[in-house]
Amino acid sequence: MGLADVPARGKTVERRGRTAEPPPDGSRPLPGWRRYWPMYTAVSPFFILFAVFGVFPVGFSVYLSFMSWDGIGETRSVGWDNFAYLVTDSDFWQSIGNTLIIWILSTVPMVFLALVIAYALHTTVRFKAFYRVAYFVPNITSIVAMTLVLGSVFSDSSGLLNSALRAISSGEVGWLSDPWAMKVSVAAITVWRWVGYNAIICLAGLQAISSDVFEAAKVDGADDRQTFFRITVPMLRPVILFVAVTSTIGGLQLFTEPQVLFPVDDNGNVGGPGGEATTIVLYLYQQAFVFNRFGYGAAVGWALFLLIAVFSVINWRLIGGGDEDVPGTGKRKGKSSAR
Repeated sequence: MGLADVPARGKTVERRGRTAEPPPDGSRPLPGWRRYWPMYTAVSPFFILFAVFGVFPVGFSVYLSFMSWDGIGETRSVGWDNFAYLVTDSDFWQSIGNTLIIWILSTVPMVFLALVIAYALHTTVRFKAFYRVAYFVPNITSIVAMTLVLGSVFSDSSGLLNSALRAISSGEVGWLSDPWAMKVSVAAITVWRWVGYNAIICLAGLQAISSDVFEAAKVDGADDRQTFFRITVPMLRPVILFVAVTSTIGGLQLFTEPQVLFPVDDNGNVGGPGGEATTIVLYLYQQAFVFNRFGYGAAVGWALFLLIAVFSVINWRLIGGGDEDVPGTGKRKGKSSAR
């Protein structure tokens, strides 16, 4: 099209009702699916992989939860028997109790430490290198290697902690044999692993808060403690909610730390003495891959899914559910300690 064919400014070109002229070679336009198949082909690998490794395992686990299958032979339908047995399985309920205790022991100090580290990184001008190492080291180490090293620190007989306790004549703690100390050991490793990751998220939330707020608090005479608890923490509620929900999901799926600290013994038992460190996922692993009860393992997996959903809703209601937008008003309802 030459310059003379360009319509003048202000004039419109009538296109409605205009039929497309056939190509010069006389061929007809391709239908839609044939015209766009190169684009569909370009994006199809993602959807194929998602269907194979995402959708199919979920659907197959639903199917298996109503079956009895040892992983090799034929499947046999058992209806709701797996779920009925799940309700009366004392080992399953023990794994839920262990998981919740470890989750509380790890999540509460982890969120608090993440906030403190993020606040220190955001405000302090000294020891920044120390704080950067504090959150960076766990992210560059392997979780298995880290658990092996910390497992030697927690060793009952020759561990560093018990050696230090003996040096100050404070006795010994069965970090890998006492029921509560076992849970504390797993929780401590979890805190060390995730506190830096959550500190980075909290730091991003802190940097999004206007500096005018902190300067106004300083002008009003607020010290660092008051600024942290009355300004920083309330304004970080959405970030704390995100950290709490992701920590809930990760804590209820805890597997590597107890698996490495307390490996499977010759009888197929997991979670250390008495199964006191057996988490839900570790119990699922035992049933499916040690005892070859894949149907029952699938039922345990769906029970875990429901548990995560329930606790995520509880977290949302406790931390962020009271600050919902009021439609059409631009205001927020519910309690907010930031006011």
